[in-house]
Amino acid sequence: MSNSLDMQRTYALIGTGGCGKTSLAELLLLRANVLSRLGSIEEGSTCLDYEPEETRRRGSIQPALATALWNKNRHYLLDIPGDANFIGDMEYLLQAVDAAVLVIDAVDGVRPLTQKFWSALQKHNLPRIIFINKMDRDRADYTATYASLSNLAGIKPVALSLPLMDGEQFIGFVDILANKAYTFDANGPVEGAIPAELEDDVALLHDVAVENIAEADDALMEKYLEEGTLSEADVQQGLRKGVLSGMLTPVMVGSALGMKGGARLLDLIEAVFPSPLERPAFSDAEGKQRQAEDAPAAFVFKTLTDPFTGQFSLLRVLSGSIASDSTLKNMSTGEPERLGSIAYLTGKNATPTKDSFGAGALVAVAKLKNTHTGDTLCDEKAPFVLPAPTLPPQLITFALAPKNKGDEDKVYSAMQRLLDEDITLRLGRDDETGDTLLSGMGQLHIELSVEKAMRRSKTEIVLKTPKVPYRETVKGKCQVQGRHKKQSGGRGQFGDCWIEMEDLPKGSGYVFEDGIVGGVVPKTYIPAIDKGIQESAARGFLAGYPVVDFKVRLYDGSYHNVDSSEMAFKIAGSLAFKKAMESLKPVLLEPIVLLTISIPDESMGDVIGDLSSRRGKVLGSDSQGGLTEIKAHVPMSEVLRYAPQLRSMTGGQGVFTMEFAHYEEAPHPVVEKVVAEYQAHKKDE
Repeated sequence: MSNSLDMQRTYALIGTGGCGKTSLAELLLLRANVLSRLGSIEEGSTCLDYEPEETRRRGSIQPALATALWNKNRHYLLDIPGDANFIGDMEYLLQAVDAAVLVIDAVDGVRPLTQKFWSALQKHNLPRIIFINKMDRDRADYTATYASLSNLAGIKPVALSLPLMDGEQFIGFVDILANKAYTFDANGPVEGAIPAELEDDVALLHDVAVENIAEADDALMEKYLEEGTLSEADVQQGLRKGVLSGMLTPVMVGSALGMKGGARLLDLIEAVFPSPLERPAFSDAEGKQRQAEDAPAAFVFKTLTDPFTGQFSLLRVLSGSIASDSTLKNMSTGEPERLGSIAYLTGKNATPTKDSFGAGALVAVAKLKNTHTGDTLCDEKAPFVLPAPTLPPQLITFALAPKNKGDEDKVYSAMQRLLDEDITLRLGRDDETGDTLLSGMGQLHIELSVEKAMRRSKTEIVLKTPKVPYRETVKGKCQVQGRHKKQSGGRGQFGDCWIEMEDLPKGSGYVFEDGIVGGVVPKTYIPAIDKGIQESAARGFLAGYPVVDFKVRLYDGSYHNVDSSEMAFKIAGSLAFKKAMESLKPVLLEPIVLLTISIPDESMGDVIGDLSSRRGKVLGSDSQGGLTEIKAHVPMSEVLRYAPQLRSMTGGQGVFTMEFAHYEEAPHPVVEKVVAEYQAHKKDE
């Protein structure tokens, strides 16, 4: 197996939205003769962005897998979306690859989200290449873009190419290590002389590159210090060792749409990226390791659904070898899974094969019975479980409603079918409002998920902002009676209770205390009083939101031998609660979230001013490498649709995370608005 795996490469293309990452993937597939022509994002004709929602918005919303042969060696390529709305499962995807090409736009340089991607690559210890794309675009600036790489923590870039420009036109490059210049023509790069005005710059870049490469290997450094130079073989060996260790990051230039740089990138990938035999072993939760040549094991890193061919599980072979009709144990369910047909996948095109697949392979398996994203399949005699990464919290929640009354279950079912495919979505029902709630990574994520569900299910769904989960509480202490008496012929209804109700510290919840002495209320009826109070509290008093952080002590009451019942005392408890709320001071609590925002320094004033207008309290900020991170507490109601506003303020470069922090008493204008909306809703009903 070693001979077939030692030149196999499994890697991801990753970069911010609009950097040309998918176009670069298309170029690599074109150079490897997988494609006959370069697809166009603008025309919606790319191989890897094939979902209707992707072609319409001209951007990736889900990862795409492709496979190719280059120099007769197998490449598995994973194209990862670059929009913050669609990277919630990125940890799963990076777990499936051995290395990554980070694509950077030659106009925009390093952006806040680029830093997030870089940190993720470092966390997974993935060797990296940086490809500076779009060198033929107006305002492309190699010098500024290369300088912006310093914003990536811990990077030691090695410039391998210097662009040759004729005015604004990208006409070629200098191979810095080889000291050769190339210009592009219809047949590819043509070797020529290094322009005289660049000779000194190239010589300096060459010396810096060789010195950095030497520092990645003690033996090479010693040789470099003794001889003052290194052979071409030494340089290539040192570069590879430095990349594999994470010490060095080669930097290349090119233009995906201009079809410039694809072949050189493929050559570099083979030269410096690891084979599955060279990558670090996988470890389970207890530290037990699984090497490439151990017993068979595979990790499900993604699930895709095609309306015509059904569901595909995308597997990364961790170790051993698998083939069609293999039977492996699902370590999550404990049940055996027969793999059936295994296929190479390029975009939506699946090519079934009878080949066996060794470690590092990324393949598609159709119609597994009960296997989901994050599951590990392995040889029953050699159990192994790769820990599934932790997903980030959902940032935004919307309510869904059917366009046609009575289709509520259809809406729920339509969205339910997306959950296997997109593990970053959360679906539920709000017991308070009756809404079907869909939570995701951003507004665009929710909107496109609903659009996809409608297209597939032929169900019309209305998307609406959900009610903010306000809470109510009380201030003070009171004693009230709840008495329910009804006589209408035959057996009547009688329940009578006295309660003492008071506020509790924030976060205490609800406390019920039985203070009955002498059996004035039989013990069989006391739970009914408690239940009546809890049910009324769940329905709220001010604006229909649950009442929290209060204590009730039942201390007196009376009963009737014939007419008393659990229902009568439940009603009595409910009446007592309502009277207590009228006597006390009801308070509306609003949820406060912690926003962590990463933005360019120049946007700081606008963003902080905007946070103030949203009643936000800035907790602090930290600036580093041209980027500022701001932490702030903001009322949830003010940031339900924050993502598009942040994009607008920062030119698309701002990113944020949001998590619940605590509840605070809402100001009077907010209380008035919420209560008025509640009263209007009750009137409509």
